[in-house]
Amino acid sequence: MNFAITTLFAGALLFATVASAKDKPGVSKQPFGKTPSGEEVSIYTLKNSNGMTAEITNYGGIIVKLTAPDKNGKYEDVVLGFNSLDDYVKDNSPYFGALIGRYGNRIGQGIFTLNGKTYTLAKNNEPNGIPCALHGGLKGFDKVVWKAEPLLVKNTAGLKLEYLSKDGEEGYPGNLKVTVTYWLTNKNEVKIDYSAVTDKPTPVNLTNHSYFNLKGEGNGDILDHELILNADKFTPVDKGLIPTGKLESVKGTPFDFTSVHKIGERVEENNEQLKIARGYDHNWVLNHKGNKLSLAASVYEPTTGRFLEVFTTQPGIQFYCGNFLDGSLKGKSGKPYNFRNGFALETQHFPDSPNHPNFPNTILKPGETLKSTTIFKLSTK
Repeated sequence: MNFAITTLFAGALLFATVASAKDKPGVSKQPFGKTPSGEEVSIYTLKNSNGMTAEITNYGGIIVKLTAPDKNGKYEDVVLGFNSLDDYVKDNSPYFGALIGRYGNRIGQGIFTLNGKTYTLAKNNEPNGIPCALHGGLKGFDKVVWKAEPLLVKNTAGLKLEYLSKDGEEGYPGNLKVTVTYWLTNKNEVKIDYSAVTDKPTPVNLTNHSYFNLKGEGNGDILDHELILNADKFTPVDKGLIPTGKLESVKGTPFDFTSVHKIGERVEENNEQLKIARGYDHNWVLNHKGNKLSLAASVYEPTTGRFLEVFTTQPGIQFYCGNFLDGSLKGKSGKPYNFRNGFALETQHFPDSPNHPNFPNTILKPGETLKSTTIFKLSTK
């Protein structure tokens, strides 16, 4: 099969260095170390016309740093992460900022059946002692070195990443060619375009796992952040954090973010779902129909005035509020990342979808092209 993918704006690509002028978008490249196997890794700094920057490494496609102004124009880094590659390659790195695949989120018992054949995946996560496959396996897309190409298209800085996941990798069938392009637009948006093709039917669920703190990374918890989720339903989970298959209404529960609530307002309520996950770590069923790009979530931080909006073509979003951060990891500012010091909004298909025929389809077939887009837009109010 020919895996060539024609990307948007093909033929109009231009490499540029970050210019000193604030109104000059561009991309610069620097070494970021070597993997334990000796592969060289780079970090790319994207800059827009407003002076906002995004630093992305081709190891795991990780967003290492993202600066955004507050209501007084002060720029701060608003994503959790590390200063060195060595910290990212450690086994206890919790997917900070990474691209996730081949299948983001969990697959129950690490097993699924496709066209009459049962596939067994690595069981690399044990919520409440119950094993499952998480975020692509022992060596998911977050732990590989991607082929990188810096872009400058129509005055917008970008970075195209490509990876070939070979047939049988982590137990998944088919050679899967994945292209992910990051754009830092002049509207202060991080736009992520995902694309994939395969030569055998295979489940695919791609996402980005950035942890945000709109007060600035390392600046305390996120409990006073004000959240809205455009979702009337969510997928409740069993004790292994695997969806039961039901789509339940959020009405009258702590999972109702259809109107604004602080993240910490109800997280400690006596609710069985919150107890199972130690807080919010669930998939919400977005209200939009089809694959139209639409608003999925918004978060406001009142002390800085920073406002994050999340747009996506995906049917679901996993809201996670840092339940397993415990202070053992120190971030870029040298401060420990304590309990609930960051939140993630992972746009996605639903967890364990290959085992739930009633969930939106995640099986990519030969001749098809998976395409999705997610935008993280930062502003102030």
